[in-house]
Amino acid sequence: MTLHPTTEVPPDGSNWRPWMAPAAAISAFALGLFAASIVAAIGGSRGTNASNPTPAVALIGSVVFDLSLVAAALYFARLRGPLRASDFGYRRVSLRLGIGAVVAAGVIYYVVTALYATLTRLHGTEKLPSELGVGKSTAALVGAAVFVCVIAPIAEETFFRGFFFGALRRWRITLAGRDVGTLLAAIVTGIVFGLAHVGSAPAQYLVPLAFLGFMLCLVRWRTRSLYPCIALHSINNSLALGINELHWEAGEIFALVAGSLLVITAVTGPLSVPRTAPAGA
Repeated sequence: MTLHPTTEVPPDGSNWRPWMAPAAAISAFALGLFAASIVAAIGGSRGTNASNPTPAVALIGSVVFDLSLVAAALYFARLRGPLRASDFGYRRVSLRLGIGAVVAAGVIYYVVTALYATLTRLHGTEKLPSELGVGKSTAALVGAAVFVCVIAPIAEETFFRGFFFGALRRWRITLAGRDVGTLLAAIVTGIVFGLAHVGSAPAQYLVPLAFLGFMLCLVRWRTRSLYPCIALHSINNSLALGINELHWEAGEIFALVAGSLLVITAVTGPLSVPRTAPAGA
């Protein structure tokens, strides 16, 4: 299956059905865990401790899990017709709208997370960077940075905001005379996004991650584009990696953010279709 850019801009995910979202999630997680277990088994056959894998095994396992998300999204989307990049949100968006959405969502997310951290005395860091060996070697650091700041944002946004949220948005749920299907879809997507990080992040972090997933859905809805979502996801991961794990200086973190966004643009740019008006316009 190949995802093709298109010259026309039809309604995104117009042929998808809500049931496809949970079906794709279950399939993706099952496939991802199965593939990651194979990677771990191969590593174990070469002397790697399954409970404490080498950075290379942990990295490959993480990559195949995220690729399973993309594979599931493409498979279920293909059930309803040709694969179109625009359905997943690969649409150009004006810099003003895109940057504005990223900044607004980012500020809200960090303010709410700061309040949450104060109330719950949040502490600790995510487990994944240390499992990827960011402090053990330069090669491990580069591999971890590419995965955390480039591969994960592209794969996870394609699945969660591109497909999962897109399918759930077909809900038509009326409350007090208003259609709340999109809002409920954003809430459910945020929750599932948070739960998807069980094992790679401490339990206390799942709530902020779920809220981030919710905010990314609002960005996707407001801009009708996946690019601002991928950008915010990458920026957040870059800041978390650079500040919490590596304790880098501002210049190094800026270079990580800029480099990641440039690579993401080079990889996903060819999929883009002409910009569209924001939701409700």
